Amino acid sequence: MKTPRPFLIDTDTASDDAVALVMALRSPDVDVKAITVVAGNVALDQATTNALYTTEMCGSNVPVFPGAEKPLARTHEDASWFHGRDGMGNQNYPAPHRKAQDINAIDAIIDIASKTPGLTLVTLGPLTNIALALSRAPQIATNISRCIVMGGAPCCEGNVTPAAEYNIWVDPEAARLVFRSQLPIEMVGWQLCRAPATLSDEEMKQILALNTPLARFAIDCNRTAIESCRTQTCEPGLALPDPVAMAVALDSTIATSKSDHLVEIETTSPLTRGMTVVDRLNVATDERNAAEWPAGKSRRRSTIIWQIDIPRWKQLLFSRLR
Repeated sequence: MKTPRPFLIDTDTASDDAVALVMALRSPDVDVKAITVVAGNVALDQATTNALYTTEMCGSNVPVFPGAEKPLARTHEDASWFHGRDGMGNQNYPAPHRKAQDINAIDAIIDIASKTPGLTLVTLGPLTNIALALSRAPQIATNISRCIVMGGAPCCEGNVTPAAEYNIWVDPEAARLVFRSQLPIEMVGWQLCRAPATLSDEEMKQILALNTPLARFAIDCNRTAIESCRTQTCEPGLALPDPVAMAVALDSTIATSKSDHLVEIETTSPLTRGMTVVDRLNVATDERNAAEWPAGKSRRRSTIIWQIDIPRWKQLLFSRLR
């Protein structure tokens, strides 16, 4: 029997994060070493509560570590308008019985990454915790075999502004630091969860028909998000960016088209704050671009996921909710 793959998941736990956590915690070939929490979709305390409640739903005792309460250099701006005031579809779930760890998430990330060669890091929220950990201990990148980042809008429109996806927009300074690091990033942009990768009304009915607590939880906690998706994109169904990213983390072959490129994050322009500028044509290392792309020739490239196997991503989701 194979040794389970070690995962560390960093999350701003709201409704789609919760489904992604379920997918990982219900995967028999994965050992989730820790869940670290960052302010994003909701405030840190609420995100921590949501993570703890989700682990209880899965019958898991994985430690949960609260981290950064705000971005590196900006005011925290949440996404309660999308996920509900509690981040979980305003379902009024009871308080979890479990408690968060007293150790800060940044300390936990450094400690676990230092002790766990081959660690898979999955980020589902703003990159504040990861940036802080790398700033203190950049050497941890060498022990991380894969870093799946749910974030960005590569060569396409954003979801919080025309230019930017929410996770990167919230803390672009942190995102810039992470994308300039030596982490082996696999970028799963938000566009990959849009139609036809959304869950249709019929597919949501099929999930509810599984008649398991986790199946009901996956749909109910996204009740607000279902309506928000329709308002935001005018597309029917439920878009699940974090579970799509988790599917790629659990099974890399679900990514059917990908390529490696330099990525820069816009931090100064109010118009394009948080934009993920992907050097898709590989022109950043031309001499004329040296000022805007410092150390371009020596920097590590990120793997950009362009397409996924949609039927297999949905099959994976269904299998973890049974």
